[in-house]
Amino acid sequence: MLNIALPKGRLGDDVYRRFSAIGFSCAAMENEGRKLIFRDDEHDVSYLLVKPSDVAVYVERGAADIGVVGKDVLMENKPDVYELLDLGLGRCRMCVAAMNGWSEDISLPLRVATKYPNTAREYFSRQNREIDVIKLHGSIELGPVLGMSDVIVDIVETGTTLKENDLSVRSVIAESSARLIVNKSSYHFEKERIDKIVNDLKEVAL
Repeated sequence: MLNIALPKGRLGDDVYRRFSAIGFSCAAMENEGRKLIFRDDEHDVSYLLVKPSDVAVYVERGAADIGVVGKDVLMENKPDVYELLDLGLGRCRMCVAAMNGWSEDISLPLRVATKYPNTAREYFSRQNREIDVIKLHGSIELGPVLGMSDVIVDIVETGTTLKENDLSVRSVIAESSARLIVNKSSYHFEKERIDKIVNDLKEVAL
C-alpha cells in the first residue's frame, strides 16, 4: 500500500486528479465528507488529507511514502526528504512587500512580519541586513498597514490582496509551486515504483 499525503483544499484536489489520471484513483475520494484517510485496495493506494504545512512532516516521519507540498514550505522547514518533481501547480512567488511610498531607514533594524521567519532571516542575512522578525499566522498585510512592521515576507499569487491594501512587491525571493516529495527510506525500497509514478506524472503534465 502506497501512502500519499495530499494538502487539503483546491491544490490537493488538483493533485489527486493527476494521480487518478495515472491509475491511482480512489472511489472514496469522490464522496464529500470529513474523512482524512481513504484506502483503495484495488489500486493499492491510500490517501491522507492533511494541512498543507504538515505534508512534509508526514513524509519525513514515514507516515506517508510520498506527498505534495509547496516549495515555500520546503524552503522554510527544510525537511529531510527527496524532492523529485515540480508539478507546476499552485504557482506563486515568495516576496518582500511594503506600503506604497514607504522608504527604508537602513540605520534601524528592518521590522519584518511573516509566517516564514526562517526564509526571511536567510534572505536578509545574505544582504547583511539586520531584521526584527514578527511572526504572524494570518493577514500578514496588516503588519505594515497598522505600522507594526516595515515590510512583509509572504506568498503572492495574483497580488490582489496587496493592491487592495496599498502594498506592492519590493523584491522576489523565490518562485514557488507544488513539489512531489518522497520519504528517503520509501524511495530506497520502492525506487522503481516511485520513479514510474514520477515519469507518468510528467507525461500527464504535458
